[in-house]
Amino acid sequence: MSRNSKKINGLLWTVQILLALLFVFAGAMKFVLPASVLQQGPIVLPLAFLKFIGVCELLGGLGLVLPGLFRIHRELTPLAAAGLVTIMAGATTITVIGMGVLPAVVPFVAGVLATIVCLARGGARWQLGRTSTAWTLATQG
Repeated sequence: MSRNSKKINGLLWTVQILLALLFVFAGAMKFVLPASVLQQGPIVLPLAFLKFIGVCELLGGLGLVLPGLFRIHRELTPLAAAGLVTIMAGATTITVIGMGVLPAVVPFVAGVLATIVCLARGGARWQLGRTSTAWTLATQG
């Protein structure tokens, strides 16, 4: 493994751990906080849906680190990251609609970081095609 590869791997692990902490905390809070607090906001969502999102955040957060930590089914990490990207797309949209663009920066950045983890851990990479102007997305099998 080259020196740059080790740095990138370390950076990815840092991002994964920080995202895991964020999502495990956010998911757990959806079970700890009372319903009246959860449903306060510019857009009121059903409590069952919020609990479902909490479960998804908990599992997604764990899925970012546990497969790599235990070296078992590492293909689950990009799937967890993809699920979290979907959740953050919804969170960003709801935040923009209900509160404006500036507060939506946080879920947007979390979504971008989860996208990076998904692509990097999923084996997808950008590589220069046969011509100097063509970029193709190649995946490793």
